[in-house]
Amino acid sequence: MPEDLVAGHPTPCRVWDRGAPRAVLALHCSLAHGGAWAGLAERLSGVTSTALDQPGHGRSADWNRQDEIHGLTTRIAADLAERLGKGGPIDLFGHSFGATVCLRLALQRPDLVRSLMLVEPVIFAAARGTAAYDTFRAGHEEIARRLVDDRAAGAAMFHAAWGTGEALADLPERSRRYILDRIHHIPAQNPVLLDDAARLLRPGGLESVNVPVLLIEGADSPDVIDAVHAALAARLPQATRLVVPGAGHMVPITHPELIARTVQAHLDAA
Repeated sequence: MPEDLVAGHPTPCRVWDRGAPRAVLALHCSLAHGGAWAGLAERLSGVTSTALDQPGHGRSADWNRQDEIHGLTTRIAADLAERLGKGGPIDLFGHSFGATVCLRLALQRPDLVRSLMLVEPVIFAAARGTAAYDTFRAGHEEIARRLVDDRAAGAAMFHAAWGTGEALADLPERSRRYILDRIHHIPAQNPVLLDDAARLLRPGGLESVNVPVLLIEGADSPDVIDAVHAALAARLPQATRLVVPGAGHMVPITHPELIARTVQAHLDAA
């Protein structure tokens, strides 16, 4: 697995060459790693996809808990995007937390972005004012409190809402330990995701992202995702939505075959 210092952070990457140098940069969800994109990347053509291990994930260096995690990941993504595109725009894929980083990069460095494919970007603040947001926030804050008192119980609550459908206790020991060792990333993201500390939702911001945006969600995902996507689609000038039947939040991992054709068409049209 290639590894290099990216924005000063040791960042391994996985690469899938699918027949052309056109660059895709893919950012995974929290508690995963770059290899989570394999199912989708292997079904695409005409691109070379690069998926990084984000700070504290996969084989990446640990997060030092001093740099704000969303900003650090965005700086790493910007550095990689510049390298992959040689200064020109590239296509970005993001899932969950990774999708919010892609959106931030599009706002901060539009010169680097050709298109966006965002799977359930968890910028929950976009749904403020809806019943789905109020219900979600109460539950999410309870998870953060539980993590302080009982790390395993809090992680089990989080995984039940956002995992693949299996209970945390039923996962193989290695997978369970991987999640428990990284679960502290989740509450650390709350200032950006719940309260928009990075100002992704500032007036006029999303409206300036004038590139094709494909928003993908699982039909069985938490209700707050539909509210987030509705809010984003109303503001992003070139947004389209895909709802995948029978899928939840982990749709790019569990159902890559159901989204690959739409993602390919999105790339071909961009």
